[in-house]
Order: sequence, then structure tokens, then C-alpha cells
Amino acid sequence: MAEGERQQPLDSLEEAPPATQNFIIPKKEIHTVPDMGKWKRSQVPVGTAAYADYIGFILTLNEGVKGKKLTFEYKISEAIEKLLALLNTLDRWIDETPPVDQPSRFGNKAYRTWYAKLDEEAENLVATVVPTHLAAAVPEVAVYLKESVGNSTRIDYGTGHEAAFAAFLCCLCKIGVLRVDDQIAIVFKVFNRYLEVMRKLQKTYRMEPAGSQGVWGLDDFQFLPFIWGSSQLIDHPYLEPRHFVDEKAVNENHKDYMFLECILFITEMKTGPFAEHSNQLWNISAVPSWSKVNQGLIRMYKAECLEKFPVIQHFKFGSLLPIHPVTSG
Repeated sequence: MAEGERQQPLDSLEEAPPATQNFIIPKKEIHTVPDMGKWKRSQVPVGTAAYADYIGFILTLNEGVKGKKLTFEYKISEAIEKLLALLNTLDRWIDETPPVDQPSRFGNKAYRTWYAKLDEEAENLVATVVPTHLAAAVPEVAVYLKESVGNSTRIDYGTGHEAAFAAFLCCLCKIGVLRVDDQIAIVFKVFNRYLEVMRKLQKTYRMEPAGSQGVWGLDDFQFLPFIWGSSQLIDHPYLEPRHFVDEKAVNENHKDYMFLECILFITEMKTGPFAEHSNQLWNISAVPSWSKVNQGLIRMYKAECLEKFPVIQHFKFGSLLPIHPVTSG
């Protein structure tokens, strides 16, 4: 791996903060294109800084789920159970907030009512997951949860919101709520449940894709499940990248692999030939191996999401994911 791309063990992210840790409300730091330099400098894994910790977290989980089915047996801790209960609450609120009649087909305004409830309750929800001795961290961590479900003004959702949820989980690791033996459950249970809730939001309120590149983007809404989902399929005995455009292969295997679940959702939401509505994915189906797909998607994620101003301008930085490297003295 290249410098700044080194895998960071999850246990290095789970050290509980010192008692003197000053938690702060995360805020935007990337206001202009030149500000991207600050973000890119935080790639260097010296001390702790946002980019290095974030990508280290993504790569650690990528390694953790390698070659494993969603049905693989793994430990489910109390923290994982509490996060699932939190996501179940968000799901229930969708049922309690039906779409309203409006002339516009997309961007149903009932989403704003749903979001207002989350905005009001986010800290209470996060407090159910974080132990009382870490209560001071709750306002900081809750910001990432609120950022992870879409934008209530534009009623849209995209990879920047998805990144906020990954940052939310990364912060929970950094304060020691999630631990190294939770890593498979973080992806297979928590992130997968988050995806289900986001898909329900997208369908219920007809949310617009945020900053979509149309047919030239990987997907209108998500990116991470393609990375982790391709890692799951590395060294699969018979499923190759060319099979994910085969309807039969997807229908028979989607419950085991996140990548195929994503493909199924796309085909349910879009009409017409796959090569036309999802050209980038169609091109990926020609790659010879899942390991090459996985490596290519990590590079693409950095280039198209983490190094793009329109995405990172919305990212918020606090004490757990700081924009300036922090070295322990």
C-alpha cells in the first residue's frame, strides 16, 4: 500500500480518550478549494488526524470482512445491539411519517419532518449507545449521526452523508465504545442495517442523489458497500466480477454479499439496460478478479469522494477527527 494508505488496526482507534479530552462540536473547515490542502495533509499517519484515521478505519474493516459471507457467524456485542436499536428507531420514524401529497415527484417534504425529529433526538439516541462515563463525547459524536442521513434543505443523499456515518462509527471506536472484535459486526450488522434504513428513506421520500455524476458515477447514493462487498467476494470459488451483471447470480447470492445486494437495489430502482444506467459498474464487471476490483474501488473512492471538494466541503471536524494532526505529547 502507498504511504497514507496503510491499514490501521481497529484497536489503535479504540483507545479511550484521556480524562482531559476536550470534546468539541464538529464544524466545517473546508470552505474553499485551497482548504483541501489541510484535509490532504491529514492523510499522513503522524499522531492522529481525520484523513489517516478515516481511511485507516475503512481499510481495516475492508480486511476484516475479506472472504466472509453476511451469514458468517461472529460476535454481537452490547454496543452493536444498541446501535441496531438506534437504527430501528430511525426506521420506525419513517413509518410514522408518511409522504405528503405534493406536486413535485421528488424530494417529498415529509422528509423534513422526519429529519427534524432526528435533529431533536440525536443526542438522546447516541446517549443510549455511549456509557455514562463518556457522556461528554455525546454532542460531538451525535453531529456525525445527524450528518449521515441526507440534507433536509435539498432533500438529497449521497456519498458525503455515507462518509458521515462511517465517521460516526469511527468516533465510537476512538472512544472505545466499539472494539476490535466488533469489526465484522460493524459492517455486516450495523452498516448493513444503516443501508436498509437509507434505502427506505430514498424510496419513501424520493430523495435526490447528492452531487450525482449520473451514469458516470458508481452509484447514485452509496460507495462503501461496493468496497466492502467486493472484499467479501475475494477468492470466491465460482462468483467472478462478470457474474454481478447476471440477474440469476444476483438473485441467488444477494443475501450473502453486500455488493450483490447493491446491484439488486439498483436494478429495482432503474429501468433499461444495465450498461446504460450504470456504466461504471458495467465496466467493473470486466475486471478479472475481485481483489483487483477491491483495489480499484479504494483508489476510486479516494479520487472521487475523499479528494473532491464538493463532497469534503460538508465534512465536519472535531476533537476525534481533527483537521490538524494531533500528536500525543
